[in-house]
Amino acid sequence: MGIDLGTQSVRALAVTDDGHVLGRGSAPLTGRRDGNRHEQLPADWWESTRAAVRRTLRTLSAARVRGVAVCATSGTVLLTDSRGNPLTPALMYDDGRAAGEARDAQEAGAEVWRTLGHRIQPTWALAKLLWLTRTEREDRRDGAASGLKGASRLKGARVCHQSDFITTRLVGRPVPTDSSHALKTGYDLHTRTWPTAVHDRLGLSRLDFPEVVAPGTGLGTVCEEAAAGTGLAEGTPVVAGMTDGCAAQLGSGAWGVGQWNTVLGTTLVLKGVTAAPLHDPAGVLYNHRSPDGHWLPGGASSVGAGALSRAFPGADLAQLDRLAAEHEPASVVAYPLVSRGERFPFLAADAEPFVLGRPVDDGDRYAALLQGVALVERLCLAYIRFLGAPAQSPIAFTGGATSSPYWNQLRADVLGLTATVPEHTDSALGMAVLAAHGVRAGEVRADGVPAGGEASLLSTVRGMVRVRTILDPRPRISARFAGPFVTLVDALERRGWLPSETAAYAREHG
Repeated sequence: MGIDLGTQSVRALAVTDDGHVLGRGSAPLTGRRDGNRHEQLPADWWESTRAAVRRTLRTLSAARVRGVAVCATSGTVLLTDSRGNPLTPALMYDDGRAAGEARDAQEAGAEVWRTLGHRIQPTWALAKLLWLTRTEREDRRDGAASGLKGASRLKGARVCHQSDFITTRLVGRPVPTDSSHALKTGYDLHTRTWPTAVHDRLGLSRLDFPEVVAPGTGLGTVCEEAAAGTGLAEGTPVVAGMTDGCAAQLGSGAWGVGQWNTVLGTTLVLKGVTAAPLHDPAGVLYNHRSPDGHWLPGGASSVGAGALSRAFPGADLAQLDRLAAEHEPASVVAYPLVSRGERFPFLAADAEPFVLGRPVDDGDRYAALLQGVALVERLCLAYIRFLGAPAQSPIAFTGGATSSPYWNQLRADVLGLTATVPEHTDSALGMAVLAAHGVRAGEVRADGVPAGGEASLLSTVRGMVRVRTILDPRPRISARFAGPFVTLVDALERRGWLPSETAAYAREHG
C-alpha cells in the first residue's frame, strides 16, 4: 500500500506485484492561506489518512497488505514534542514567509550548500524551522516584557516532516525520517549527516533532528492503536518513503538513468535519474538520492493546475478543454503561477503571474493557462539541458492533471517530445512500489538469505507500473508554439527573473 499526502487530499492505493489495483481511497484536506503563508493542521493529516486507508481496505482483507510507505509534500515541516504531539502548525511546502531566514541559513552554511549544489530557499524546511524558533523567541521576549515568565516550549522539540507525522502515528512512536524528506531540512546526502556546525551558527542546536535512513528502510510495524484507526493489520511493516515528487517518479516507471518525469498537480515538479549528481551553480535544482544509489535531480515550479481552479472555480473543465482546442495557440501568453514567487527553473521570490494581452473569451483565456504551464515545463527541460543532462523522449507524465487527455496531448506538442502516461498516475503508486521493494529487501528465508535476492528497485518498478498511453507530438501543432515560447522567455528575462544566460540558451535550444 502506498499513502500520498497531497495539498488537497490524502490518497491510498493497494497494488499487487504485477500492478493490479485492488483498492483505493481518498479523503479531503483543507488548509489556511494568507498571502505567502500556507498552513495545515497535522491532526487533519492523520484523520484523513485513517479515512483514506479504511476506504482502500473496503475491497480487500487487511491481511493482504504486506507493507506500507508514505510520501508527502517536500519542505512541509513542524515541530513536535518527544512523543510526536504537535507544538506548532505545519508550514506547508509553498509557504514563503521565511525569506529572511533563508538568506541567513544560506550564509551560515554557504560552503556546505556549495558542495551539495543547492541554495536554501524560503520554502525549504530549514528556513521555516529557523522562522519557527525565532518567532518563539520573540514571543518569549514579549512575554518577559509583560512580566510573564516561562521556559521555552520548543527546547528539545523534535523536527518532523509531514510524512514523519503519519509514520509516527502508524508505528506508535517517533521513527527516523527518510533522506528524501530531510534534504530540504539541510541533510547532507554526500556525508549522510546533519550539518551540526550550521545548526550551531543558526541557533538550532536545541532542536532534536531525527535519525535519517534511506528510502525503503523498515521503520517498524503498525501498532495496535493505528490498526484500530486505519483497519490495517497490527504488525504490518511500515517502510520509509520519499517526497511526493520522487514517489511520482517511481510510479511513472521513469527509473532508469537518463529518464525524466514531470508531475503536474497543483504545481509542477520535474525529476530525472542520473548516475552522478547534476550540479547547478544557481542552486535552484537539487539532487535527491535513489534507494538504489543513483541520483534524482529536479526542481519544483510554482506554476500548475492550481491556476485553473483559481481562475475557473467550479467550472466544467472538460468543456473548457474543448473550447481551448480552438485556440492553438491562444491569442495571449500566460505565466500561470499558483502563488507568488518562483522556485524553478529560476529563483524569484517576487515573481507574480501575468498575462500578456487580453483574451478574447473564456476559451482563449483557459487555453492560455494550459499552454502557459506547458511552456514553463518546456523551459524547465531546457534548463536541464543547459546544465548538461539529456532530457529527450520519452518523458513520463504523472499527477492529477493527466486526467485531461487534451492537456496531455497539448503538453507533448508544446514540448515536442513523446510522452508516456502510466495507468495509475498518482504518487501513491510510487509508494506502493517502494513498500514492495522495502519489504522484499527486509524478508529473510529460513536459511538466513534475503528473500529479495538480487532484485533491484528498477525490476520492481517494471513489474508494477503499467503504461496506459503513449503520445507522440504533432509536428504541425508543435511548430505553432515556438513563438509563444520565445515570448514567455523574453518576458521573464525582461522582468529580471530569468537569468540572461539561461534565457539565451532557451531561445536557441529550447
